[in-house]
Amino acid sequence: MGGILILLLTLFLNPFKLYMADMYLMMIAAGLIVAFAIFAGFIWKEKGRDERETWHIMLSGRMAFLAGALVLVVAILVESFKHQAPDPWLVAALGVMVLAKIIGRIYNQINN
Repeated sequence: MGGILILLLTLFLNPFKLYMADMYLMMIAAGLIVAFAIFAGFIWKEKGRDERETWHIMLSGRMAFLAGALVLVVAILVESFKHQAPDPWLVAALGVMVLAKIIGRIYNQINN
């Protein structure tokens, strides 16, 4: 499922310089939404069978968070060094990621 999600994201970049007709764009967007929903469902329900597997799941989640945050920070810095205000979506995405991490940590401390 992750591969399909990456393929659909790549198609949004229009790597083959195809004409992005509205119908083509809407089909890719719908596919992206469905693929992400399925992928998120797998991630949400993922459980380890023992402590070691649980640790690997948590470690991969931490690595994914840091990789995503790093990409957003680099994108914000690149736009800033071009002497332009960073895209608000980049700043919002990073802010939401950090806020969700903090809220998740507080929630888990209260409920565990």
